[in-house]
Amino acid sequence: MSHDHGQATTAAGEQRGRLRAVLGITLAIVAAEVVGGVLAHSLVLIADAGHMATDAAGIGLSLLAVHFAARPPSDARTFGYQRAEILAAVTNAVVLFGLGAFILVEGVVRLVHPGTSTPSLMIAFGLLALAGNAISLLLLRRGQAQSLNVRAAFLEVVADMGGAVAVLVAAVVIAVTGFERADPVAAIVIGVLILPRTAKLLRDALDVLLEAAPKNVDLAEIRGHICQTPGVLGVHDLHVWTVTSGLPVLSAHVVVADEALADGGGARVLDRLGECLAGHFDVEHCTFQLEPATHRAHEQAVHR
Repeated sequence: MSHDHGQATTAAGEQRGRLRAVLGITLAIVAAEVVGGVLAHSLVLIADAGHMATDAAGIGLSLLAVHFAARPPSDARTFGYQRAEILAAVTNAVVLFGLGAFILVEGVVRLVHPGTSTPSLMIAFGLLALAGNAISLLLLRRGQAQSLNVRAAFLEVVADMGGAVAVLVAAVVIAVTGFERADPVAAIVIGVLILPRTAKLLRDALDVLLEAAPKNVDLAEIRGHICQTPGVLGVHDLHVWTVTSGLPVLSAHVVVADEALADGGGARVLDRLGECLAGHFDVEHCTFQLEPATHRAHEQAVHR
């Protein structure tokens, strides 16, 4: 037995317009930094442009995933394409790992063989990138707490902002001291900024793919609330997982007293269980299999 709550709107879908705006800003900064890197002979500007180009591809992939996630379910795909968002988040994380490694390697090469940069141009383009990234962060700040895909974009912009700061610091150091290796050092800083946040994003996305219980859900507490529902004697085969960001799902076998099932009492038990889970744990998509106490002996061992 189940409560059907229909097709939920994904958290990332609600932020589609903001993601599009951030994509436009990011592409504009990429173009500017490529021009600036060539004119200023700056590795850190080129590295930051490459980083932001990858971010733009990731945001574009996120928007594509949101489009597929909004498609209705079918008999073949009963949850529709909502998990496409999580697959996009995994793809973003893998690409970011590769980019971080590339930047670190190139930075080391430039440490050994430094070039000659133009700090005034580096400052100009660094300030431009910093302003654009600040606007993008404001656009994504609210949605990043609700969706892994939006969080992916938010973390990419955070790293971009760090890259812009690194460009400015390197430019000032070169202008004041003439220390050209500040440019590859700043590029290495960009690479280091990418990796730890990307590792967390990948871990969170893999938890969803492995159908781990959401971090904010205490399974023991849920079990206790279910067992406290009038008429309920016990619960087993209890599972909580996440289809996509903002869509937790629960299923359980609930043992109910025979008298509680009499005269249509099963519907009342289902209503109480649904209200309990939605009210206390924000889990609205629940599937309950109600079983009379006499049925317990027929359950397979795997369900006990």
